[in-house]
Amino acid sequence: MSTTAELLKGAAELFPDEVVTSAHVRHFELPAGAGRFALITLDNGFDHTKPTTFGPQSLANLNTAIDQVEAEAANGEIVGVGITGKPFIFAVGADLKGVELLKKHDEALAIGKGGHDVFKRLSALAVPTFAYYNGAAMGGGVEVGLHCTYRTVSKALPAFSLPEVFLGLVPGWGGCAILPNLIGAEKAVSVIIENSLNQNRQLKGKQVFELGIADAIFEGADFLEQSLIWTASVLNGSVTVERPEVDRGEAWDQAVAKGRLVADSKVHGAAPAAYRALDIIEAAKDGDLQKGFDAEDQALADLIMGGELRSGIYAFNLVQKRGKRPAGAPDKSLARPVTKVGVVGAGLMASQLALLFLRRLEVPVVLTDIDQERVDKGVGYVHAEIEKLLGKGRINQDKANRLKGLVSGVLDKAAGFADADFIIEAVFEEMSVKQKVFAEVEAVAPAHAILATNTSSLSVSEMASKLQHPERVVGFHFFNPVAILPLLEIVRGEKTDDASLATAFGVAKKLKKTAVLTKDAPAFVVNRILTRFMGEIQNIIDEGTPVAVAEKAVEPLGLPMSPLVLLELVGPAIGLHVSETLNRSFPERFKVSPNLKAVVEAGKRGFYVYNAENGFKPELDPEVAALLKQGDVVLTEEQARDRVLDAVAQEIGLMLEEGVVAEAQDIDLCLITGAGWPFHLGGITPYLDREGVSERVNGKRFLAQGVASVPA
Repeated sequence: MSTTAELLKGAAELFPDEVVTSAHVRHFELPAGAGRFALITLDNGFDHTKPTTFGPQSLANLNTAIDQVEAEAANGEIVGVGITGKPFIFAVGADLKGVELLKKHDEALAIGKGGHDVFKRLSALAVPTFAYYNGAAMGGGVEVGLHCTYRTVSKALPAFSLPEVFLGLVPGWGGCAILPNLIGAEKAVSVIIENSLNQNRQLKGKQVFELGIADAIFEGADFLEQSLIWTASVLNGSVTVERPEVDRGEAWDQAVAKGRLVADSKVHGAAPAAYRALDIIEAAKDGDLQKGFDAEDQALADLIMGGELRSGIYAFNLVQKRGKRPAGAPDKSLARPVTKVGVVGAGLMASQLALLFLRRLEVPVVLTDIDQERVDKGVGYVHAEIEKLLGKGRINQDKANRLKGLVSGVLDKAAGFADADFIIEAVFEEMSVKQKVFAEVEAVAPAHAILATNTSSLSVSEMASKLQHPERVVGFHFFNPVAILPLLEIVRGEKTDDASLATAFGVAKKLKKTAVLTKDAPAFVVNRILTRFMGEIQNIIDEGTPVAVAEKAVEPLGLPMSPLVLLELVGPAIGLHVSETLNRSFPERFKVSPNLKAVVEAGKRGFYVYNAENGFKPELDPEVAALLKQGDVVLTEEQARDRVLDAVAQEIGLMLEEGVVAEAQDIDLCLITGAGWPFHLGGITPYLDREGVSERVNGKRFLAQGVASVPA
């Protein structure tokens, strides 16, 4: 049997570039004469912008610190042990860069076992142990605290979570076993499964306390001081910590069953992590923690060697790193300042854009439209949304007044845009309309102003072709709902210059959007892929496959919604318009479905109806069913899925050949941030590689082995 130290030494050798966390031990006398206390502080030597993590050497350092306090506790030299983090950060879990390097199951098993062996020593000490969650705590950072006897949390703590399932793992250092035994299965399933699968939702300090994860909560300013006073009170018996009894009966089983329903609704059985976590929670009902730890080790090792986790880490890195440093963006020093924004149009999309620019840039924003009623309605929408923010306590009255004062509406573009630096149009998606708008704007806007278009599929170069200064036109394609979806496709027209592009990227950063540079190609990235994806499903239906079979065929991808539900959200008329645009460019691959056309002409909002009798599940609308004219080619789910995936792989291959984006990574980043495609797919290209579709269609993988997959 390897000792913990040997296990960790072996793992550290595999990971020479680890950012190592130290575990400093210091001693002092607790207040009120409660005795001598040892405090372990986790610190990687960097400021809060580089959060503390646990790689193998970091775990070894904590292990050494525990050796010291264990001996002191055994000798009666201390009355308790605390663990806390550096300013603003407690610890954010396992170092995922190390996980990516693992090639063998036994290496992965050693990581799980090493973490358990170190952490569980905290609960085995001869004195009580205390975790002081002073700042951000995630994954293994949360779990090290769960192994302590007591926990306190800062009111100022901004983010606390067990995000492993979101990435394709399970909380593998005690989370699945200890948390349900601490706060009950229902709350544990909410934290481990529901929050993870809801885009990695974070808890704040107050919620951590209310859930019963922490025993006490204190203000951020003197958090550690107050925690130590409380610790003294616990140790001298003047404070008794009482926790509600955990229901180990039917409530436990119901919680697990609910968790499975949540997992089914989010990933449709397509990613194993949530189900593995639920199995461990289910088995933890008898309170046998060691059995739970062993199950966590096994699940961790299996998942580390699986494709979903590698895709999850890849997706996480895309969003956190590539998303913040867009490929191909010009030097940011070329960007011009933006002190006033103009919005052409005052409809829903334009009003959402005005609100976003107003909130993020806090500069004057002026809307224009063709009549006063529309202008007033647009400004009214922005005012109403500011009132909602005020009502929720997200902004104070002063800020609400200031923001309202910054937004205005005018009919006269000359009056509104004469001193604007950035003007975006959000008018009807038709080339002649957009060209007319840009000609009017160019006539009144200052020479340096950027002219941006929120087009979803039209050519930016053609839109700019009749202007005197086409170099300042840039595509700035947002996704609906604007406030929620992070993606912004920034489109470089044929004549767009670097200064205009740099300004667009600078604005995108201030808007807190994930910007991806795309070539001026039909429908850019997301709409082109989604139209090919949904178009192939529509083709399969038109040829004769039942609607339900075609829809069910892509369920194993675990997408946020089925294709026809997505079509309903987008609007069949918009779907038809984009497919017609792409059909003009690529008629051999993008057909215009006569059935979709019939649905739009009939004024239907989608293929489905929803009623209370069947629990509002989608059912094919009988009126739509009557409109459908189908052939006699009926495919199985598997055949339909192959057809759809082959079409998507072909389209992505062609887009990369055309240079629509720099690399396959940008395609994945776009699908994750613009269409909500799951992390466990890594967007799409890792999934196509993993399923052998890329090689079948294009003769090669999109990504090298070891990128979003286990290294060879």
